[in-house]
Amino acid sequence: MVGLEHYLSVAAALFVIGVFGLFLNRKNIIILLMSIELMLLSVNINLVAFSSYLGDLVGQVFTLFILTVAAAEAAIGLAILVSFFRNRGTIAVEDVNVMKG
Repeated sequence: MVGLEHYLSVAAALFVIGVFGLFLNRKNIIILLMSIELMLLSVNINLVAFSSYLGDLVGQVFTLFILTVAAAEAAIGLAILVSFFRNRGTIAVEDVNVMKG
């Protein structure tokens, strides 16, 4: 039987992978966005696991809101990256400081 501890350990592993993705990769913006999405996914797993464990639906409602915000963040982030790539020809993290006015 899969218990609460299993869900929490999977969520912790995903969160740690997301944190390592943020700290170890400073070159690629796409991987940085994917690491943030992975961290949000681990938070969602925690919310749903505790919601199911406690018999309350509040965690699942918050998960729907987080998924909505994460989808909007991904769409807007990728649109900004495409626009930046068309203007500058690169999406390297070192070249993002050119956007400063």
